[in-house]
Amino acid sequence: MNKIHPTAIIGNNVKLGSNNTIGAYTIIEGFVEIGDSNTISSHVVIGCSATDTKKTDNNFENSKVIIGNRNEIREFCIIEQPCYENLTIIRDDVFIMQGAHISHDSLIDSHAVVTNTSVIAGIVKVLKGANIAMGCTINQYTVIGHYSIVATGSACMKNVKPFSRYIPNKSISVNTYAIKKYGFVEFESEITEYVMNDIYPSSTVVRLIIDEFNQWVSIYGRDTY
Repeated sequence: MNKIHPTAIIGNNVKLGSNNTIGAYTIIEGFVEIGDSNTISSHVVIGCSATDTKKTDNNFENSKVIIGNRNEIREFCIIEQPCYENLTIIRDDVFIMQGAHISHDSLIDSHAVVTNTSVIAGIVKVLKGANIAMGCTINQYTVIGHYSIVATGSACMKNVKPFSRYIPNKSISVNTYAIKKYGFVEFESEITEYVMNDIYPSSTVVRLIIDEFNQWVSIYGRDTY
C-alpha cells in the first residue's frame, strides 16, 4: 500500500513499490521507478525534462529516474530526467531537504544528504555518505567523494576527495565527524594521510572507497581540490 495525496499526479509510466508516502501537489512523470518506504513531501517534481540547453526536445525515451528505498525528499524539490547517460539515480537512505534541485544524469548515493536550496548540476556524482551543506552549487561533471562535506554556500567547481571537507578559500581538511559517524575510526590515520598528503591507504576497505572515487574522476576528467 502507498499513501498518495489526492492532489498528487502520478504518470502512467511511473512504477511504485510499497509503503511510500507522496504529498500534496507532487508531480511524478516520465519513466520513473520508486522503491519502498520513501517519503516524498508536497510540491515535489520528479521526472521532469532535463534543464539542458542542448536537450530541449523533452524526449523521455531511453531515460529513467530510479529512486531506491527509505529516502526522504522534502518540499519543493526537483529531480530531473537524464538526457546523456540514461539514468538519474537516488539510491537508499538519502535525505534531500527543502528546495533542492537534482539535475539530469546525477547520482546521489546511499546515506548522502543534500540540504536546503542546494543545486546539483547535470552529470554530478554525490557518493555514499557525502553531505552537501545549505545553499551549495555543484558544477557539472563534478564528483563529491564518499563521506565528504561541501561547506554552506559553496560554489563547488572541482571534485572533492572522500572523507574531506571543502570550504572555499581554505585548505582541504579531514571530515572527522563522518569518520566517527560511519565507523572508520580505526582507519583515521591513513584516511588523514590520504586527504592531506595523497598517500594511498593500506586498508582494503578504504582503498575500495578511494578506487571508486578515482574511477568516476577518470571518466569526467575534472580537477580535484
